[in-house]
Amino acid sequence: MAMHMQLTKQSMQFLARSILPYLKDFPACQTAFKNVQGGVFEAPVITNEVYMEIEVLRKHGFSLRRIAAEVGCAVNTVRSHLSEGRNPQYERRKKRASKLSSYEAYLRERQAAAHPHWIPATVLHREIAALGYPGGMSQLRRFLRGVKPALPDDPVMRFETAPGEQMQVDWVEFRRGNHPLYAFCATLGYSRASYVEFVSDMKVGTLIDCHQRAFGALGGVSRRILYDNMKTVVLERDVDGPGKHRYHAGFLDYAKHCGFVIKLCRPYRARTKGKVERFNGYLRRSFYVPLATKLKQAGLQLDVVTANAEVQHWLREVAHERIHGTTKMKPVERLQEEQLHLQAIPATWRGDIAAARPRETAPPSGEAEAARSVAVMERIEAATPAQHPLAVYEQLLAQCGAGIGVAP
Repeated sequence: MAMHMQLTKQSMQFLARSILPYLKDFPACQTAFKNVQGGVFEAPVITNEVYMEIEVLRKHGFSLRRIAAEVGCAVNTVRSHLSEGRNPQYERRKKRASKLSSYEAYLRERQAAAHPHWIPATVLHREIAALGYPGGMSQLRRFLRGVKPALPDDPVMRFETAPGEQMQVDWVEFRRGNHPLYAFCATLGYSRASYVEFVSDMKVGTLIDCHQRAFGALGGVSRRILYDNMKTVVLERDVDGPGKHRYHAGFLDYAKHCGFVIKLCRPYRARTKGKVERFNGYLRRSFYVPLATKLKQAGLQLDVVTANAEVQHWLREVAHERIHGTTKMKPVERLQEEQLHLQAIPATWRGDIAAARPRETAPPSGEAEAARSVAVMERIEAATPAQHPLAVYEQLLAQCGAGIGVAP
């Protein structure tokens, strides 16, 4: 690689007339001017071989000027090399402090606390922006790529549905043991708007209550709801032939009450409900892991009450306001369009879950009454209001009319 200097034609002619005659005994110097006619002065690169030649010539007693003329470099270059005694080494400039430098320790600590999970850059950007970070996302993403190289996404084919046509429902398990934590997730297929509720169990009664609140939050009921093979929805698949499943009696009655059709994923094909599956991962990375990690660093554990209080803010301010990767729109904007196609929110279901539980054999007479829930039994045993003849109400209306001056 050569260093070039553009010189004027007059300057090069002057150099050729005044310098070249004196360099006839120094071939190396003459080669330095081989491009005189082209108007370009090309100086040779100082390679390791040149430095070795400088040392050899010095040992033979050559002067600095003579060595410089032989190898075709400046006298100061020869003097500098001989004084240092080594070949010059490239030294990288000191890295300048960036806007992110003071937050790098915080970012590493947050990711280490979240291990084996990963906190996305969007969440960390909100956190450090609240701490005073003035920079953008690009610098942050470059830093995080150095901490953990990004893995290629697994492409999945998405099937789009019409507004109000489908909702996908799933459970997300975050913690087991003495203090379990689960999340009910429901995602509308067209708008990608979602409802999330944290619970401590996945019983059918809890599932139905979550559905009812999801319908209220999303503004209506879709015509179909897609599930995987959860036992609170379906007990046996294809029991009476292909597509003829045995559903949980209580949940099937609730579906008929609300007016939606139960649709099931194919076994071992959870990606059939890929919209809610994708949202589940987004919920874990963007909401649960950052919040649970922050509480863990303070010696606390995330509970149902705290999770539900925080997830409503997250849905409203983050999840529904983001630009969705597939639709390229905010879910809150598409939800306004989808709500026009949803069915009306049903009244509260008054069914009996206990009596609808599957049994091995039919219960003896009298046991069915005992299986009913306390609330249903109280409603049945409540006294029926007294019924009066119609004449009594007509007489009462006549008295009221006379009291205000109206003829009966």
